[in-house]
Amino acid sequence: MDDRDSLLQALDDTHHRMHELVEALGNDRLQVPYHPGVNPPLWEFGHCAFFYEVFVRKALDGVASYDPSMDEIWDSFHLDHEDRWRADLFPGKADTLRYVDAIHQAIRQRILEQPLTDQAHYLTKYAIFHQNMHLESMIWCRQTEGYPVPPGSRPEPTASADPAALGDADIPAGRYTIGMPAHSPEYARRDFAFDNEKPGFEVHVPAFRIARTLVSNGDFRRFVEDGGYQRPELWTQGGRKWLTTEQDLNFGSGEPQRGTPAHPYYWRKTENGWEERHFDQWRPLHDDYPVKHVTYWEAEAYCRWAGRRLPSEVEWEVAALGNRPGEPHRRYPWGDTLDSSRVDMDGTGLASQPVTALPEGDSPFGCRQMLGTLWEWTSDQFFPYDGFAIDMYPFMSTLQFGDHKVTKGGSCGTSSRLIRGSYRQAYLPNRHDVFVGFRTCALDN
Repeated sequence: MDDRDSLLQALDDTHHRMHELVEALGNDRLQVPYHPGVNPPLWEFGHCAFFYEVFVRKALDGVASYDPSMDEIWDSFHLDHEDRWRADLFPGKADTLRYVDAIHQAIRQRILEQPLTDQAHYLTKYAIFHQNMHLESMIWCRQTEGYPVPPGSRPEPTASADPAALGDADIPAGRYTIGMPAHSPEYARRDFAFDNEKPGFEVHVPAFRIARTLVSNGDFRRFVEDGGYQRPELWTQGGRKWLTTEQDLNFGSGEPQRGTPAHPYYWRKTENGWEERHFDQWRPLHDDYPVKHVTYWEAEAYCRWAGRRLPSEVEWEVAALGNRPGEPHRRYPWGDTLDSSRVDMDGTGLASQPVTALPEGDSPFGCRQMLGTLWEWTSDQFFPYDGFAIDMYPFMSTLQFGDHKVTKGGSCGTSSRLIRGSYRQAYLPNRHDVFVGFRTCALDN
């Protein structure tokens, strides 16, 4: 497949998937209730089209806006988050879809008819990947609001195994490579990466031991039932502050919870045992599924209770990829070629399988589900690498530096074409609305 075909396929697949996510909601659910962690789906679609306008059509060809009066409405930097719910500011569904479809066709024509220079390829790919990021947020919006699972999700598997049987992976000390090279736009034709992954570097890493699997619901349930949320000695200052200030409001779930947290956000205890809300359904808690929708503070407290710790960002990437200087660069745990059948991504499995599932996606050290399933908390703050340079969109990374935590690996809602082992995502430590979990490291490193 040549560059034009590859871009067209990515463009069309992404556009059609976003259409599918919007249309499947129906008109009555498009204006979602307000929540600080989501956006109205129609606004997200319009925002993605505007991104193509600014960074492809205007940047490359100087083309005027489709509707200049709407530019600030679709611009996430100029429009306050709360104002995205103001129906009086926005066109209706028909006009919004007409706009996004027109921009989609214009980008298609540009790919087909204009010279596909390195710069044009790079900017177009950037805009496609940006839209893929919004596909994930449209999926977690459904979970947040208690809406049905996204179209295309598959039935839950029934296989089960004991996570403890896999134990820890021993990672040898040595020199490893982290991140992606800061190459030219020509290099991005194959190995596109956002600015926060660049420039890659070498680092000596001491030996350590890391869990081969994510922490499971069963593991975390034992922490909950041992009074983990009521034991201040297990929580850092930041965690104790979160416990005392968090006011749990399950927007859209139909069952608001207020007060000090005592268990993960989407759990509840009934006379029949623990249950977990999975989109619009309450289901029995599966002990062998990964614990998800937990904050950094909850992960940190669990680690103290278990006598473990969170991995650093570097340790996580080493365990996932094992890249060493002078050796072929591995982008995925299994090699250098994407194989989405090895992972739970693209809104299919929805983190509804045991933590021992998908062994075909193991890393060189035998660590499982390090891509897909859930974003994984690391112990590191989100900071730029040495030599960092701002990319075409100045707010892709810079607004998160300093007060966000690094998560790695992607989730069940992440687009598989977007992810690789070096990908860095930043979330505030109190986020539990996104698809996030964690794995642990031994203390005796």
